[in-house]
Amino acid sequence: MQESSVLLSLTAVFLIALISPGPDVALVVRTSIHQGRRSGLLSALGLACGILLHGILVLTGVSLLLSRSPLLFNLIQVAGAGYLAWLGFGALRSRFSSPSAAQTGQFTRALEPSVLGPWLRGFATNILNPKALVFFLALLSSLIPAHMSVAGKLAAASILFVVGLLWFSALSIGLTHRSLQMRLVRLVPTIDLCCGVVFLLVAVVILGRVAMATGVWP
Repeated sequence: MQESSVLLSLTAVFLIALISPGPDVALVVRTSIHQGRRSGLLSALGLACGILLHGILVLTGVSLLLSRSPLLFNLIQVAGAGYLAWLGFGALRSRFSSPSAAQTGQFTRALEPSVLGPWLRGFATNILNPKALVFFLALLSSLIPAHMSVAGKLAAASILFVVGLLWFSALSIGLTHRSLQMRLVRLVPTIDLCCGVVFLLVAVVILGRVAMATGVWP
């Protein structure tokens, strides 16, 4: 019964955190708008797989070891920031160099088509985001007791995966509904701009923290 309460609390807190705008949401929005529902759902699955891996790494203690190794953790942060910055510049390039969807009357398909591309992009966006690593460390360390059973920890990891998949899939399905897509055509440049800014801001914040932690920037 006690573990059930813990899992319910985990579900509620995680769902609230998921709804908050960030790189994951921005990625699903861009992928769904430019490549359609199938790609949006694949990116949602990739994000959910990244969330699952984060959960497993935290629950097994691997993430804690990574966070306690300054050099390794800083390298992970720099790599993650670089990847997010790459996504940000890609979104801005699409905004300023591609024909406007409002002018063409259709979406630009600015993201390269690939069977595994959307999934890999979703997985990498989540797993390479060091802010996600810190978030899951804080979330699971505070809510999941050390003495929790193996079954309870497996249930916790499964909840993270399912809730993440359902939320991002619902977001993709909503954005690709025919009636909403007609309204979104004119907003595509603005959406690309906002998503690009989100990616770049997160990357800058991460690099700023690394710079302060290493003494590069006092």
